[in-house]
Amino acid sequence: MLALVDCNSCYASCEQIFRPDLRGKPVVVLSNNDGFVVARSKEAKSLGIGDLEPFFKIEHRLRLHQVAIFSSNYPLYGDISHRVMTTLRQFSPEVEVYSIDEMFLEFQGLRKPWLDYGRQIRQTLWRDVRMPVGVGIAPSKTLAKLANRAAKTLPGCEGVCALDAPEKWQWFQRRTPVDKVWGIGRRLSRRLAGFGVETAYDLAQANPKVLRRYSNVNIERTIEELNGVPCIPLEEQPPVKKQIYCTRSFGTKLSELQPIQQAVTLYASRAAEKLRAQQSLVKAIHLFLHTSPHEPNYYSRSTIVQMPYPTDDTRLIVQLAKEAIAGLYRPGRHFMKAGIGLVELVPGSLGQGDLFTSGQPAHIGRTMRVLDQVNQRFGRGTLFLGAEGVQKKWKMRQAYTSPAYTTRWGDLPEVVT
Repeated sequence: MLALVDCNSCYASCEQIFRPDLRGKPVVVLSNNDGFVVARSKEAKSLGIGDLEPFFKIEHRLRLHQVAIFSSNYPLYGDISHRVMTTLRQFSPEVEVYSIDEMFLEFQGLRKPWLDYGRQIRQTLWRDVRMPVGVGIAPSKTLAKLANRAAKTLPGCEGVCALDAPEKWQWFQRRTPVDKVWGIGRRLSRRLAGFGVETAYDLAQANPKVLRRYSNVNIERTIEELNGVPCIPLEEQPPVKKQIYCTRSFGTKLSELQPIQQAVTLYASRAAEKLRAQQSLVKAIHLFLHTSPHEPNYYSRSTIVQMPYPTDDTRLIVQLAKEAIAGLYRPGRHFMKAGIGLVELVPGSLGQGDLFTSGQPAHIGRTMRVLDQVNQRFGRGTLFLGAEGVQKKWKMRQAYTSPAYTTRWGDLPEVVT
């Protein structure tokens, strides 16, 4: 058996942990630069506030209904997510962190009353982290996803659902549109409608060999999973990324080269940090720069830069990125966004050069390890390249950011007795 544990309205719930006065009240969290609504509490959803609605269009309505508004506070959300995942590991030694707010747990060899075990998981997370979750338990990943959906949508489940018998999962499959099945998007669901497949139950009863001819092997696996046959294994280690991108819209439009280069320096530093975390090296980087597509004379340029050798050296990546972005820059333009992608990655073990090409010097690895260790211990940004600048006027807008309750000493909440 498997369980999928999913945080309810994760970002909004993270904000409510240290603001218990907001429990039971509408809360929304905004995207980068306070542009769109990316998370809504249950109460905010009941007001008709949609996902990804532009903030400027609904700000008046939010204030009218006294909705609590927050800018994205990713250090807080990441830390709360880590606490949730650490707590969940006590319930199973085999886990897969599927996303920042979802984790699969495998219960191989366990024989428990599944509803009681699910309630124990849910109660423990509320007691230890104050995070509300839904728990779905079933024999396959796809069914666990369905069980989790049932846990959140059926009031009688009270946050926990176990689809541990065919009659149970078939009952819910008949009431679930096929586009709500894990891995079945809108485009594929429209194609399936041509075969008379409208619900998850229709898909479970379909001939997998026939549908595979019009799709791929994944549809066959999904059908098997919907019938309780596990075909998608647990990934205890996340797969290594083939590309790493870091892009941001500027807090204000930039017309001068220096602040654009400062921003790209920060983006390159973040990307290089992720590169080292997965023990990879980069052979080529992709840079782009553009103005707003909603304004006249839209300008957009990009380029690929080959590295002299496979590297994870932040300084070298930044140096070439700054030179490349200077080539894309045009005076008189008001730029809205820039980004960098590390696009040709190889394992760190393959970084040795050949007879005619020098590889990365050994001391670079030691220098980068010191950089990462200091920032991990004392907080991101403790050590940074001077090319990022100090007065970062280009930083994204975050007018409604909550304190860094768990990652900054000065923001620790005080308990008054």
